[in-house]
Amino acid sequence: MSKKHKRQKQRRSFPWSIVAIGGVLLLIAAFFLANRGGDGGGTPSITVDQQKIDYGDVKFGVNKTFAIKVTNTGDGTLRFKEEPYIEILEGC
Repeated sequence: MSKKHKRQKQRRSFPWSIVAIGGVLLLIAAFFLANRGGDGGGTPSITVDQQKIDYGDVKFGVNKTFAIKVTNTGDGTLRFKEEPYIEILEGC
């Protein structure tokens, strides 16, 4: 009877250490998957619908506006590293 009593006291504990290691591995895998490039491996290519906008002579202090359509014609994700800028050229 003493052997039965010892077996009953030796309950197996839940393997928390294995669960913790598995959770840490899952977090590491999720981190690496979230931080990879994600651009689909392609190359982005930017296209605008107008290469030149000509307003003619404009007096100083008069504001003019225009709209251009920017399209990504490549097969990768187009991302800007800096804020896009526009170069203004003076006419002759």
